[in-house]
Amino acid sequence: MTEIDALSGPTLPPSSGEPANAAVVLLHGYGSNGNDLIGLAPFFARILPNAVFYSPNAPEGWEGGMGGAYQWFGLSDFDPDLMRRDPIRMGATFNGMIKGARKAGPALDRYLDQILEHHSLQANRLVLFGFSQGTMMALHVGLRRTEQLAGILGFSGALVGAELLPDEIKTKPPVTLVHGEDDPVVPVQAMSEIEKALKAADVSVESYAIPGLQHGIDGNGAQIGAAFLKAHLG
Repeated sequence: MTEIDALSGPTLPPSSGEPANAAVVLLHGYGSNGNDLIGLAPFFARILPNAVFYSPNAPEGWEGGMGGAYQWFGLSDFDPDLMRRDPIRMGATFNGMIKGARKAGPALDRYLDQILEHHSLQANRLVLFGFSQGTMMALHVGLRRTEQLAGILGFSGALVGAELLPDEIKTKPPVTLVHGEDDPVVPVQAMSEIEKALKAADVSVESYAIPGLQHGIDGNGAQIGAAFLKAHLG
């Protein structure tokens, strides 16, 4: 049986006790860890009792220095206030993160391969779920895999390297995006930019802006996520 060691982090086996017939991989944000999102797994397991949930730690320790915190790539120069004051800079800011995503991508790619092989699953039985920087990684890796995934679910994120996507996209899994209208970290306008780029690449995408929500996942977002998972893995 294939060992899953490209990344490490918490998991939740199928609540049914049966072998997994689907997998959900939850990718945390900058400066967090896999424990941040695995807490959502029991909620989603109610509708997907035969799914296994993986929530890996990103491959790099957080540049902020706190122990037990990780990052997919560095963001020391990221300034959300500047983007809000000058939105035209948003595209250039996120496009500049492509080097970091490319560095972290191979480890995540291997991790997904290992999960599929370990559970004898096809790619169309795996959903990538990302939050913030995890959404950046889910979109970066998920759209460049040779075999199409069941879907990508992204919260409070952005698309890195949008100008490269037309030449690099390999598969077009359905995407659902959720973003708080009052997000102080990643401006909600980033969701519109993702949607525009994905539609231009002929990717099916739905987006939901949640009034009053800042940088997080609330009950409304969790329900949207559950409906997406049920539709594509149920």
